[in-house]
Amino acid sequence: MSTPSQAIADLRKSYERAELSEDASHADPLHQFEQWLNEAIAGELPEPNAMTLVTVSSDLRPSTRVVLIKGYDARGIVWYTNYDSRKGRELAGNPQAALQFHWVELERVVRIEGRVEKVSAQDSDTYFHSRPLDSRIGAWASPQSEVIAGRSVLVANAAKFGAQFLLQPPRPPHWGGYRLVPDRWEFWQGRKSRLHDRLRYALHDGRWLRERLAP
Repeated sequence: MSTPSQAIADLRKSYERAELSEDASHADPLHQFEQWLNEAIAGELPEPNAMTLVTVSSDLRPSTRVVLIKGYDARGIVWYTNYDSRKGRELAGNPQAALQFHWVELERVVRIEGRVEKVSAQDSDTYFHSRPLDSRIGAWASPQSEVIAGRSVLVANAAKFGAQFLLQPPRPPHWGGYRLVPDRWEFWQGRKSRLHDRLRYALHDGRWLRERLAP
């Protein structure tokens, strides 16, 4: 009988769904990303908009968490969160970060690196007021990343701010959007025999240089 660690070591998967060639990929990484994201959404994958965000603290300690993409364009990738959270504090000290999408069912990964900036207050207001009421109250109720005595603290805070703001909670001053401005993208397509396709796009003098990386 195998031990759990042996069972994990024996897990294998052959990636054979698709390929990624230079000829078939877009010259602009944003267009390639848009194609893959649309295919993930069309395929009804679970949470195709989920991405892992990596930040690094002032003492060079990295941390990760999953956030949700809420917009993208030529300027970059946007998500919203609490500015006073751990990620917010780390981005204030070091605005360099990385994002990763992993669409398991399509055997694809997208990695994005670059500088992070806050979106405009107007954009943050617009998105905040598009959220469900309980999510807007939740932004006030949760002192994100802080130690609390128990879940009852959140419930009490939600009740307090719900009674205070009723149906019109304003956007908290500590809550808003971030935009990662990419200077590097990587697209990974799983292939048979672990000979995966990896295309990296790096920004040089305002132009995207596309290169193939060994797996």
